[in-house]
Amino acid sequence: MQSVPLGHVSPAPLNARGARAPVELASTAIIFEGGRKIRSERVSLLAPGATDLVVDIDFSGVSTGTERLMWASEMPAFPGLGYPLVPGYESVGRVVAAGADVEARIGETVFVPGSRAFKDVRGLFGGASSRVVVAAGRAAPIDPALGDRGALLALAATAYHAINGHKPPDLIVGHGVFGRLLARLAIALGGAAPVVWEIDPDRAFADGYAVIDPDCDGRRDYQAIYDASGDAGILDELVARLAPKGEITLAGFYRDRPSFNFAPAFMREARLRIAAEWSRDDLADVIGLVASGALSLEGLVTHVREFGAASEAYDTAFGDPLCLKMIIDWRELHGRIL
Repeated sequence: MQSVPLGHVSPAPLNARGARAPVELASTAIIFEGGRKIRSERVSLLAPGATDLVVDIDFSGVSTGTERLMWASEMPAFPGLGYPLVPGYESVGRVVAAGADVEARIGETVFVPGSRAFKDVRGLFGGASSRVVVAAGRAAPIDPALGDRGALLALAATAYHAINGHKPPDLIVGHGVFGRLLARLAIALGGAAPVVWEIDPDRAFADGYAVIDPDCDGRRDYQAIYDASGDAGILDELVARLAPKGEITLAGFYRDRPSFNFAPAFMREARLRIAAEWSRDDLADVIGLVASGALSLEGLVTHVREFGAASEAYDTAFGDPLCLKMIIDWRELHGRIL
């Protein structure tokens, strides 16, 4: 397969799908094989259509939720799940080529929530790749100055989706990067500073809101509890902390089956809500909040590893409690692969 330097892709004649693109497309990607096995290899990409973009990825984030479950082969049944797969849904890069209808976007810095445009492997969610092909509507322009922090926009949009239009949290469970984004957004959207539970003393610090061990919290009158812990066995404890007619929002993703005792929930007329995937509007709103300064993404990226250390990066992301957010830096590959 012929390769050309990244960033020097010149328009070619229109292909059968109406796109101007290199004749051949390939990338270097991280591959999950299942059973905690990981490798990297060259993969072929599908040719872009008239409304698709070709994006060179600078940074991709490692998710300690769904991505960890896929790495360990512990992910519950999910559409499109199968191995081998390219993980990742938190990528930032630069548009280097585009279909005929969207050529004006060449040169933009964009956030990309992954890609499925791989020939021989599954893309779930396909963002951990040095180059991706993605529909133009799925690539959101962002400020290049965000750098690796741009990879946090997916989690920020997820947190925004959980809160927007609902009662803001007065208690958040878990002070990882997602819990921190929930707390920051609750305040940015005009809510009172929430209480945050965290059992790891190394994570029990914050500016602007209290982070406490749940054993030190005697309250049982919370109106809106947001669980960001991913612990399927915590519901009974949360129900016991609710005010009458209070609400619990399951904002994370759970490997095991959540369950709770009915009688205590019945006595409180507890409400249970599930917050799922963010929408395009959620992402646009979060980008606006970041641009205005209302939402800060500072201090959340704690670890960055170059692509060549990807295996160690995943071990650290999934095994080191001090790692809030791991970022893979792909920039060293630019100029050397197609």
